Amino acid sequence: MAKVLVVDDESSIRRTLKEILEFEKYEVDMASNGKDALELIQAQTYDVILLDIKMPEIDGMEVLEKLQEFTECPVVMISGHGTIDTAVEAIKKGAYDFIVKPPDLNRMLITLRNAIDKKDLVVQAKRLKKEVEKKFAIVGESPKISELKEMIQRVAPTAARVLIFGENGTGKELVARQIHERSTRSVSPFIEVNCAAIPSELIESQLFGHEKGSFTSAVKQRKGDFELAHGGTLFLDEIGDMSLSAQAKVLRALQENKITRVGGEKEIPVDVRVLAATNKDLPEEIKRGNFREDLYHRLSVIIMQVPPLRERKEDIPLLVQHFINELVTIQGRAPLTITEEALKQMQEFKWSGNVRELHNVVERLLILCDKEITVQDVKQFVSPLML
Repeated sequence: MAKVLVVDDESSIRRTLKEILEFEKYEVDMASNGKDALELIQAQTYDVILLDIKMPEIDGMEVLEKLQEFTECPVVMISGHGTIDTAVEAIKKGAYDFIVKPPDLNRMLITLRNAIDKKDLVVQAKRLKKEVEKKFAIVGESPKISELKEMIQRVAPTAARVLIFGENGTGKELVARQIHERSTRSVSPFIEVNCAAIPSELIESQLFGHEKGSFTSAVKQRKGDFELAHGGTLFLDEIGDMSLSAQAKVLRALQENKITRVGGEKEIPVDVRVLAATNKDLPEEIKRGNFREDLYHRLSVIIMQVPPLRERKEDIPLLVQHFINELVTIQGRAPLTITEEALKQMQEFKWSGNVRELHNVVERLLILCDKEITVQDVKQFVSPLML
């Protein structure tokens, strides 16, 4: 049952609104002035607030301004002295809507329902955002990881392109995700392209799209990832494996902020922040003729190096606990602990597969162990399989 707070200095208005809303199955609280309303809102949670403008001592506009400091509950302003200027001012200060007294019953109920729906969507969006942030969190407190996190914080709000180096499994995608989530583009798309997983003859269609009939299997027009990422971030993973012809088109897109679909002639403007990652030594690839030097310089405004796990072994206990918490939730099983001796044993390994390998090992231990992971479990289920 949705909960509504009615704030009005006229007792007759409060009673009428209370009767109407309770008939519509709302739970209703009432306040006769702004001070009492603020106290109630700080003490309880409401789904929507009906707030009168003209009240003694603290008026509705002042209450509205104070509410913006500590609650995101939608506020519907009501007033018997409504003007367009007053309504505009209320909306600018954060009100969801403005209703003139005496309120039209149907309009008021629709407004309340829409306001509650909006609040539910905001709550759901925040919950999903937290889940995404948790999923793509960079876990660790070692000096190298702390330095990396600090650089992400500094670079993310800018428009600079970033080239991320690191071995397989170190978490290059996590770095790209963190940059996007902390940027001004965070509400726009994050499109990831694994350049190593797409055949060279299809990479251009993937990135730039194609027109119907441009090649045998092009049965309809398709937008490319540059278009899909418009206003957001395009993450080119394993860019060192991209063909030279595709590199030339990417370079042109970065230079002109325009793309042309395969088989098309029309230039399409795109606004995309490009992040790229690779496990290859690109300067060496340039010498071998496998990577364009001009593209390298376009991409490498900022260069970030993700350290391998063997260079941040002090982070292993934090990573293991993070993976345990994540996996027990996914698997719906009871939490389990890990002994200090087991953690020390895990810190001795070389971890050629880096954080990805550690995640797989923790998942293996969760499946094969009962309530506690011991050093004997690590020796039995992990040590024999380490490279």
